[in-house]
Amino acid sequence: MSRELLCQMANDIGAYFASEPDESAAVEGIRNHMQRFWEPRMRRQLLELVDSGAALPEPLAPLVLKAVEGLEVER
Repeated sequence: MSRELLCQMANDIGAYFASEPDESAAVEGIRNHMQRFWEPRMRRQLLELVDSGAALPEPLAPLVLKAVEGLEVER
């Protein structure tokens, strides 16, 4: 999947949960969505992008970055 689309999708999920007044619930909602609906390769690719420190095609929202920290990926 392209890096652009992956970042856009992650930020779209983050935007949906951004209205949640409890930040920890929003982060958990984003993480749960990615765990349930994203393929392992998508989660792995997003983690690798964030871990690499490379410039992302679209900056990830702060809630998304927090959610990515706790993603589980089958390696």
